[in-house]
Amino acid sequence: MIPAAGMLLTDLYQLTMLAGYFEKKMEQPAVFEFFVRKLPRDYGYLVAAGLEQVLDYLEGACFTEEELDWLDGSGRFRHEFVEYLREFRFTGEVHAMPEGTVFFPDEPVLRVTAPMPQAQLVETRIINLLQYQILVATKASRCANVAPGKLLVDFGLRRAHGAEAGLLAARACYLAGFSGTATTVAAPRFGVPVFGTMAHSFVEAHDTEVESFETFAHAQPDNVVLLIDTYDTEAAAQKLIKLAPRLRADGIPIKSVRLDSGDLAEHAFKVRRILDEGGLQDVRILASGGLDENEVDRMLRAGAPIDGFGIGSKLDTSANAPCLDCAYKLMEYAGRARRKHSEGKANWPGRKQLLRRYDSSGRMAGDLIALVGEAAPGEPVLQHVMTGGHRVAPQPSLEQARQHLRSQLDALPAALKALDAQPSYPVAVSDGLRALAAEVDRWIATEATRDP
Repeated sequence: MIPAAGMLLTDLYQLTMLAGYFEKKMEQPAVFEFFVRKLPRDYGYLVAAGLEQVLDYLEGACFTEEELDWLDGSGRFRHEFVEYLREFRFTGEVHAMPEGTVFFPDEPVLRVTAPMPQAQLVETRIINLLQYQILVATKASRCANVAPGKLLVDFGLRRAHGAEAGLLAARACYLAGFSGTATTVAAPRFGVPVFGTMAHSFVEAHDTEVESFETFAHAQPDNVVLLIDTYDTEAAAQKLIKLAPRLRADGIPIKSVRLDSGDLAEHAFKVRRILDEGGLQDVRILASGGLDENEVDRMLRAGAPIDGFGIGSKLDTSANAPCLDCAYKLMEYAGRARRKHSEGKANWPGRKQLLRRYDSSGRMAGDLIALVGEAAPGEPVLQHVMTGGHRVAPQPSLEQARQHLRSQLDALPAALKALDAQPSYPVAVSDGLRALAAEVDRWIATEATRDP
């Protein structure tokens, strides 16, 4: 069987271009860079995420016999080219921002240096892996920014656009500061803490609401989180006042209640009062249901007594910004800098490094996109992470990436963390890079576009 996430998980034009490179024996070194052209509306920054999955993909990149048989029988490619693909392995170098790094438009996030066929073929999957986790991690970090100290859980698997998306969203949310996820497999796969409560169907399946609460409590005595809005939210809260002593007699405390419908803030105020008056001051209130960073912010600004949030559909689909204007473009081939010159999509040529400056208080003060090796002030952001097709060293753990992002956000100007941020962070282009771009433009005008 052809693997769903194998080498054929790519755009067909990657393979048709490779066939052309094969015919002309174009195997000299190429340099490609991944970058984002612009921020989503109201975003002040983006979060680098997905590098670990990119490195996994590159280290394991090879065609299976089933994939080669399909290519050979497709009628699109010469048999000699298919046999050439049999030996395909990624042998190049990768420089990249560490996961959890904050970045801005036009900045190189990842640079691949490899023989042209290798660097080209991996384009689609690299974009696929990076742009999704960047979007989810950034949106999740915006949620965390407005709810410091609150329990935040990713609830989005069922609405995610496919199984891989749901799993990678759980990872990206945790990287961004969430407490954990409801996606169970993220625990053994990535070490992400998992959280689970109950569904309305569980309540409906019992003859009485209280019976459902008791059943769940005895089945999960260390995790009694009860969904109380199946019928009448406030009435259910009142029932807990009588139920709690019976459960305590069995050594079972009620940990939390969850609200999932209606005006969540209004219900939270009422439920909090009922619980407090009934002696259940330690029972927390969790809320879920169609939430995003803006709704969470609105409720907390109103003083809603909510201790945690389950955030799902709008997060895992990045509903307000479902795709990034991002690209993976050729910057150099065969020793010559290259540049796309299309209207509105021109990019800076050459191998680049990002240099970041901080002010005396440790705040990020500005970035400079410069040529590799160019003398300029600032701390280099891109790190050498792969050589000869293998990791230079183990990547930082997911926990370390979380800590890195936390320090990045602490250093980020506060205005850029606002939910309605306007792009204002200074990103400059070095003199050397501008000079190289002018040189490439002259070559394009005199050589690359001339008639043969």
